[in-house]
Amino acid sequence: MDLVALEEIRRLKYRYLRCVDLKLWDEFTEVFTEDAVAEYDTPLLGKTLRLEGRDAIIGYMRANLGADKISTHTAGCPEIDVDGERATGIWSLDDTIIIPEHRLLIRGAAFYHDAYRRGPDGQWRVERTGHRRTYEYTISLDDAPSLKFTTSH
Repeated sequence: MDLVALEEIRRLKYRYLRCVDLKLWDEFTEVFTEDAVAEYDTPLLGKTLRLEGRDAIIGYMRANLGADKISTHTAGCPEIDVDGERATGIWSLDDTIIIPEHRLLIRGAAFYHDAYRRGPDGQWRVERTGHRRTYEYTISLDDAPSLKFTTSH
């Protein structure tokens, strides 16, 4: 078992989540291979969102999870299998998205199914990612008039 690769892949996933929540799009770019594919289950939209290529993934995230949205994504319980320069992983996800402009809170859980590839530079990157929701709910912030949010940015 390649314990170094396991830790590098864990750190890669944690960086992915941190970059999304802190809107660090330039650093987020480095998480992916150029030909990466992402498929996110989006019950709110009524479809699975498929993004092909690193530029499409980054572009979508910039446009839809920008500074006007508050998000937290936590992943854990990884099941990672390494096979040479490739690996796969399954992660549990717990996430919250707050859209102040629309007075909306989205909360849910899912399981990520990822594929990773080690590049010529020795760095692991996400080649494929996506999740399937186990549940998702939305609530209007108008239903909780005393609820207030504060952020550091």
